Amino acid sequence: MIMRVMGEGQFQVAESHLNRLNELDDDLLKAVEAGDGESFRAALGSLLAAVKEFGSPLPADALEPSDLILPDAEATIDEVREMLRSEGDGLIPGLPE
Repeated sequence: MIMRVMGEGQFQVAESHLNRLNELDDDLLKAVEAGDGESFRAALGSLLAAVKEFGSPLPADALEPSDLILPDAEATIDEVREMLRSEGDGLIPGLPE
């Protein structure tokens, strides 16, 4: 799966990491829903760090379509709230059962 972190580029992330990324996405969703700025900042940082840890960066000149678009580390809680509204139940979809 190709994930784009806005302003930072694309990362190829194996499906085997999606469950962990979903857990981090759930933490982010809870922080946004609670309006807890401190928890939000920590959850967003953890999610983006995990994408970079688990993913392999694609070359800057690669023209691959992104499966997911994630906010950058400087995004505000309101910006992420808007992204969550358009995505539904989080930024990262769960694996089919």
